[in-house]
Amino acid sequence: MSPTFERRIREHRARMLVRSLDYRQRRHARGVWFRLRRVLAEAGAAFVIPEDEARTLIAEGHRPEPVGQELEPPKLIVMASSGRIARIASAQPVPMRLGGELLTATCLALTPFETTG
Repeated sequence: MSPTFERRIREHRARMLVRSLDYRQRRHARGVWFRLRRVLAEAGAAFVIPEDEARTLIAEGHRPEPVGQELEPPKLIVMASSGRIARIASAQPVPMRLGGELLTATCLALTPFETTG
């Protein structure tokens, strides 16, 4: 084999090793930001709510998002309809981006995108 070909093979194997490590990390801490962004991408709006209201939403049958428990400190993230969130008087809207308001909240209520048609 030529030295150029051997170098290209070594570079290719190194890239494949990095890709395989990245793929394995998706289920661990390295993938938490990917999973959080995915949950936020499915939401139309985000609101900071008190913990007792979040527990009420869960008791009503709304499912907490698992990615919230993977963060440190853990967050309670619940997806609920915009009508249900409107009934929470203390709900404060926050921007839909990975910013300070969203990341410092301990309990978030997300509303799904509502399609018209």
